[in-house]
Order: sequence, then C-alpha cells, then structure tokens
Amino acid sequence: MKQAIHSGLKNIRAQIAPLTEGLDLDMVEEVRALTHAIDTKLLTRFSPDFPLVAAICGGGSSGKSTLFNSLLKTRVAPSGGKAGLNRRVLFSIPGKGSLREDVIRHLARAFAADPLPLGHQSDLLEPGAPLYIEDHSSGSRPVLMDTPDFDTGSGGRYTNREMAQSALEAADIIIYIFTNSNYNNRDNTDFIARVLTGIGRRHCFLVYRVYPSFTAREVEAHAMTVARGIYGDEAREHVLGIYRVDEQNQVAAGELFMSLRPVRPSDSEFFGAIERLDRLKLRSDQHAAILKDTVTQTRLILDRSSQSLDLLKLHADAVQTVQSLCVQQALQHFPLDHVMRRFAQIWSASDPTAVKIMRRAGSIVEFPLKAILGAAGWARKQLSAAAPPSADENFSRAFDEDLVTAVTELHQQVLGDRLSVRLKPDDPVAERMRQTMARICTTADPPAFCLPSTEQTAGGGAQVFEVPVHPAMRPAQQQLAGRDFGAILKDILSRKEDLLAITGNMETDLQALADDFRDRMGVWDKIGQTFWAFLNVLPTTLAVTYVLSTGDPVGAVGIKVKLAGLFGVKDLYALFAIPATSGMKKADRKQLESMLGPIVQTWLNHKMRVVSDLFSGELTGDLIDRADRLATEVDSRLGELETALGEIGFQPGV
Repeated sequence: MKQAIHSGLKNIRAQIAPLTEGLDLDMVEEVRALTHAIDTKLLTRFSPDFPLVAAICGGGSSGKSTLFNSLLKTRVAPSGGKAGLNRRVLFSIPGKGSLREDVIRHLARAFAADPLPLGHQSDLLEPGAPLYIEDHSSGSRPVLMDTPDFDTGSGGRYTNREMAQSALEAADIIIYIFTNSNYNNRDNTDFIARVLTGIGRRHCFLVYRVYPSFTAREVEAHAMTVARGIYGDEAREHVLGIYRVDEQNQVAAGELFMSLRPVRPSDSEFFGAIERLDRLKLRSDQHAAILKDTVTQTRLILDRSSQSLDLLKLHADAVQTVQSLCVQQALQHFPLDHVMRRFAQIWSASDPTAVKIMRRAGSIVEFPLKAILGAAGWARKQLSAAAPPSADENFSRAFDEDLVTAVTELHQQVLGDRLSVRLKPDDPVAERMRQTMARICTTADPPAFCLPSTEQTAGGGAQVFEVPVHPAMRPAQQQLAGRDFGAILKDILSRKEDLLAITGNMETDLQALADDFRDRMGVWDKIGQTFWAFLNVLPTTLAVTYVLSTGDPVGAVGIKVKLAGLFGVKDLYALFAIPATSGMKKADRKQLESMLGPIVQTWLNHKMRVVSDLFSGELTGDLIDRADRLATEVDSRLGELETALGEIGFQPGV
C-alpha cells in the first residue's frame, strides 16, 4: 500500500467516529462498518504474504463444522448434536513457522483478541477469543475459519450473530453451506448480504447439503436462489462455484468426511478451484472494491456531517438572533428624562463663556421658541391633572415589565424544540438564514424545513424562521432546564440599577457626541442656543417607546428614528410622540431628529451590550459556547477528512 493511502486511511479511522459522535448523528452502524473495514480489510492486509482467508458459514445444523473437518481431513471441530454447539471461531493456519506471528494476530483483529491455540475440542463450546490449529496439508490452502451459526437464538436475539458477523467481515471469500430446509430463508441471506455487499463485495462458494435424489438442475436452481438473495442481479459474477454434498448416514455418524461435488460443468474440484484462483487479482479487486466503498461511505458521512454542521450554525445563529430581539424587547422604553438631563448637563458645561454669563444673569439670548413653546404648553396641560408618577418611576415600572417579559420569552425559546425567529425579509440575518436553509435542503436527507414561512404584519411582510434544535445541543438545554428559573429571574432583576446607570464609558461617549454636535453647529445655532431649548423641553413632552420589526403607533404626529440593534438586526425604531398642536416647523423637527437619533443610539449601544452579557451569563452562554466549540472542532475534523480523501486519491465511480 502506498504510504499516502495508508496515511489517509489512518486519518479517516481517527476522525470519523469523533466527528459523528460530536454531532450526535444517527450513523453508528455506518461508522462501525467503515472503521471495521479499514481495520480488518485495509490497514492490516496490504502485505504480499498475507494468506487468503475463507470463512465457512451457515445456519444452525447446516454442517459447518463437519465441512471444516472434511476439508482438513481431521476431526478437530465438534460436530453433530444440537444447533449452536460451537461458540468460537476456529482458524486453520499453514504449518508451524510458515506465517509470521503478526499475520496470525491480524487474522483475528476483527475479534479484538489475539488467537489462542486450540487445546481441546470442548474449548469451542464456550464463548471467547478465536482459536487456531495448524494445517499441515500440502498445496496452497487458504486459511479456513469455522464460524458459529448465525441463526440460533430465541426471543428475537441471536446468540452468535455478532461473532459470526466479525468472522465474515474478516474473510476474503465465503463458503456458505445450506440445506433444503433453509436455502430460501430470507433472514439468513439478508444477513449474509449485509456483510458481503456492504463495504467491499466478496465472492463466495455455495455448498448445498442435499438428498441424493435432487438433480443437478434442481441443485443449481436452489443455489442461484441463494445467490440472488445475497447479490441480487450480480449473483453470477460473484459465485465462484456451486457444490453439492449428498446426505449420507456415515457422514452424520462421523464415519466419513463430506464429499463435495461440482454442480455446473464450469466448476472444478473444490480445492483445485481455490488453488487456481488468481489470488493477486482477487485480493487486488477486493481491496479496490473496499477502498472504493470506503471512500464512498466516508464521503456520505462527510456530506451528512456538513449538513449537520450547517444546522448547528443555523441553530446558534437563531439563538443569538432571538437573544438580540429579547434584549431589544427588554430595552423598548427609553429613560428620556434621565439621559437627556445628563446630556444637557454635559452640553451646558461646554457652553461658551458668554453664554454661561448670560445664563447666570437671567438674560439668555432670545430663542427661536415658537415650536418649543407650543410643545411646552401641551406639556403643562398634561401635567395640570392629578400629579402623575414621575418619569423615572414610570420608566422603572415599564423596565421591570419589559425585562421580565424578555427573560421569560428567551428562556422558553431556547428550551423549546424549535426557535421561532421573525425578521424583515431584507434583514441581513434573514438573508443569512435563507442561504443556510437552502444549502441544507439541497442534501439527500433534509430536515423538516426548507424555506421560512412568510406572514403579513401591520407594517408589511415578515419572514418567520422555525429553526429546529440541533441534537448535539440537547445536553446544554437539559442543563439549563435543570436550573431554577425563578432564581435566574431574581438574579437578573437584582441587576436593574446596574443596567440603568450611566457608566463612565457612556459618559465619555455622550461627551464625544456633544463635542461633535458643537463642531457641526452653524453660527446662528451657536448664538441662538436652539439646542439648549430642545434639551430643556423634550424630557417633559415626549413619550418614548421602541418598536421592533414593523409598525408606527405614533403616526403623523411622531418622530421615528431608525436605530441599529445587535447581531446585524437593523429594523429597530425609537418613536417619539409629539403633539400635533405643537406647531413645530419641519426644520425644527429635522434638527430634533438629528439630535435624538445619536443620543438614543449611544444609550442603546451601551445597554444592549450590558443586557446581552447578562442574558448570556444567565441563559444562553453555555448553549452558544458549546455550539461555537463544536463547530470549530467539526470544521477541523472535516478538513482533516478532506485531506485524507485527497491522500487516498480514489474517486468513486471512476
């Protein structure tokens, strides 16, 4: 074997099981068959002195051990009696010294145990490691294996099937012996077919133990029924020979060995047929078939794993997007009084000296306040009723409600079987999800979704993405579900003051914003101090709320400022209610919009980061971290496997 092929196979062997286990793919049997073939049929057998291995197999009481003894002309394997008598594999190997010890070990590698020499016939009656005897026959004999029957058992459980399967997988050719009572047993032929035609098709000899009265035509017809049950339409090219063993009382009594007679004119004496086999071509063709099937099966597992990785990334994307929307939901009320008051202080502290003097003297330069006074008058009417709660109290209560609603929604979403993500069709996140879904749905085994559903909302169309939870994320889900939600909610609410505080970093950003405004103000604005008037009137006149996705409850009497959310979600607005009677001019309204947008965005940016970190720490952090770590690991393993396939250089179908 070329070193590059050997290296590629070893890499496939090392990476394939951890890959599928990490993604929790339901491919245990496929991976087992693949790794078993690599271990037992490829890595250990590309040696010119490795012998041909022929496994004798069949159902209970079909005559396997009698055939084994007959071919070796010795009575070493117990025969006769009840079905399922022998429980271990018995090898015959060429005489002492003709095989290296490592080759003998490799013969039994499929059984995960080194072979032991047979001490007594009774050793075969108990399960255990394979046993072997030395074959001193002349001629170029293959290594023969006597195998336990594969159809003995009860209650739907076959006693020896696992051992028999390992034996058949370790063989180069199969000698299948059957009787008139079980030649058409579909369960038996289906089992052999799965083993022989899975990874690397093997050829077989068919031995029919039959009554002497059966004609050659009947024997061949029954044998080909068996062959088609194993190989389908390709039966004739895989059957090396058909032989009959006539029932004889002396054979049953152990007085004679079986006599194999060829059935078809093209079939020769049994051992002569084996000796005339072109072993190099047989082994070469078999290895090529196994290698082809190995590459094909590896590619299939890679495709399934890539699809699963896409689903994992889609799920992680959905978790972060849902969290982003819930963070915005928690911050949908803006503490206008609090933030604008602080910004006004920062603004006034940077006033020119002349303005500060005039303010202290009480003779501020006349403001262009026609619009502002109208708004202030509206505000006085609102405040003339019974004293309402303060703006800070109103905001605190609304913030509590928003926070509890957002935490509850996020908790329910991440613990469900699916995450429901509602986005505008032109949102960048929506486009990314559509592309991932389309990529997943091009595979042969797509999940239960393909395209997002579209629904109409008050403000236009929205797409709803129903993203299933990835199986590998279930442990993190279960860990979160095991925590006390009440305690989580209490801990988050206890951080409310930290969430609302204007931090040092936010102070710095507000100062930079004020400096930027001053740099962009014209001469008249600086003299008239229109900005100052806006800052003083706004806190008492504007009702503020955020709207996610679509809708504009303020309508024509409001100011709508578009904002940027987290994770690329852009469809977020701050809506400021202004009384229609305020008389605010279009120019003043435009200036107000240009002022409010950056201030609100500055506050929102800081609080989104804080709330997002809090939600991650309490709810989603383990889910997202697990998904990120697993995605990185899977990406690496997929890369290793692609490299391994490149080293092998075998293209299926070529």
